[in-house]
Amino acid sequence: MVEPLSLKDFYLSVADCPIVQIEGWDATLAKFEASVSQALGAPLPAAVGETVRHAEVLIVRVAPRRFWLMSEAGAKPLTIDPELGCSVSLGEGRLRLRMDGTRLPEILSKCVAVDWSSPAAAPGRAWQTAFHHVPVLLLRTAETACDLIVPRSFAKSLTDWIADSAAG
Repeated sequence: MVEPLSLKDFYLSVADCPIVQIEGWDATLAKFEASVSQALGAPLPAAVGETVRHAEVLIVRVAPRRFWLMSEAGAKPLTIDPELGCSVSLGEGRLRLRMDGTRLPEILSKCVAVDWSSPAAAPGRAWQTAFHHVPVLLLRTAETACDLIVPRSFAKSLTDWIADSAAG
């Protein structure tokens, strides 16, 4: 596991990231969304990049038909009618890089293309981007905080890159 990094005005920690990905079929998308919404007891995000928090679960719409269900306590299995869609656990392959501090925009601007003033990058929003040719999901959690969901196999090199950007 990667060690936490604590510098003046910037903090980085790494943790497991339990994720369940669910996806609905084109022909039954409305029925799929209604079924999932009922099962979770919460409305689903309406557009790609939107998030909805319900109880301990963060629901992220990562694509028009695809959602990620994320929880600090562990992703709960969700039974999906195979006529409507499917479900797969992604948690073993991902880690969460949690970052905060006033230097966050400056440091991440050296790693990923982010317009921090854009409404699409407002707290509570998510977007997929590339970090040194590696696909990542960036979740803006607060004005000076975000989570970066990264493939486990690249976590060490990406955290080293962030540490170098923070130090330099």
